[in-house]
Amino acid sequence: MKIKRISWANVAAVSAVILANALVVVKNVQGNTSNQLLNVSYDPTRELYLSLNEQFIGKYEKEARKHLKIKQSHGGSSYQSHSVIDGSAPADVVTLGLYSDVDALRKQKLIPEGWSKRLPNNSQPYSSTIIFVVRKGNPKNIRDWSDLIRPGVEIITPDPKGSGNGKLSALAAWGSVIKRGGSEAEALAFLKSFYQHTVVLDAGARASATNFAIEKIGDVHLTWENEAIREVAEAKGELEIVYPPASILAQPYVAWVDTNITHHKTEADAKAYLQFLFTDQAQETIAKFGYRPINPNILLKYRAQFPQIQLFPITLIAKDWDDAKQKFFADNGIIDLVYKPKAK
Repeated sequence: MKIKRISWANVAAVSAVILANALVVVKNVQGNTSNQLLNVSYDPTRELYLSLNEQFIGKYEKEARKHLKIKQSHGGSSYQSHSVIDGSAPADVVTLGLYSDVDALRKQKLIPEGWSKRLPNNSQPYSSTIIFVVRKGNPKNIRDWSDLIRPGVEIITPDPKGSGNGKLSALAAWGSVIKRGGSEAEALAFLKSFYQHTVVLDAGARASATNFAIEKIGDVHLTWENEAIREVAEAKGELEIVYPPASILAQPYVAWVDTNITHHKTEADAKAYLQFLFTDQAQETIAKFGYRPINPNILLKYRAQFPQIQLFPITLIAKDWDDAKQKFFADNGIIDLVYKPKAK
């Protein structure tokens, strides 16, 4: 089956438009418009941060007597990480989908050793997972990972080379085999079949959602839990969520970018912004937008929205995130073994 792979040049164009337009502003009554933060985030967090930014700006204005603008940039998590490293997205803060995407900044000396210890819960304000979205009535009767590779099933998921959603989908598919006692050889065969059933590899989660929900391509969409909740709500009965028995524990991370906040003179603002994510107010908003908050009381309040499934950690399939990145996503890694783009 021929897979359509999206050009990363298109990602850059889309990210530039978002960066120019996704702007939340509080009017500066003194006329000073120089106070600004750039939050470089992963693909499906647009709505979450638009709400959180507005809340933080109002709160910060009252408490610090300072008026801020907060710009957002969105795209595949790994692509966004590279954009911060190469300077095309000079982030004050990053709110990315994977540990490895934030830690890549440490390897380039943009943030220090021990960066994850600077905020509560190892700099993880919420967790998530990868689940399925299917058509109304679930006509292909998709209930578990093994159902994805039945004859005639077409999968939509983002590109695992640049998208956090795409990486987590691949890892979840592999881990579903290991979780039930299968071997790595069986996991490799499953992942190869998985990509043979994948008809579009989009640059990020939101483009995949558009292709599935709007363009009506494919039978099942593998996506972040929060994105699935949004997608189904907007489909007005045309789509349904399916929770497989087990999936990967997704733990997005946040960090301020030390070299940039020093240059921009935004250190206090950036730190206050990320600390806000761990407050009860922000945790409530995080839950409302379909992300699993770390605050246990707020998570309990929204328990009906978050079904209990087995969430396995990255250590089920690799030593840690560094090992997973090398094992699966490096050149000549597992992803390159199971999927080769068609020659043009």
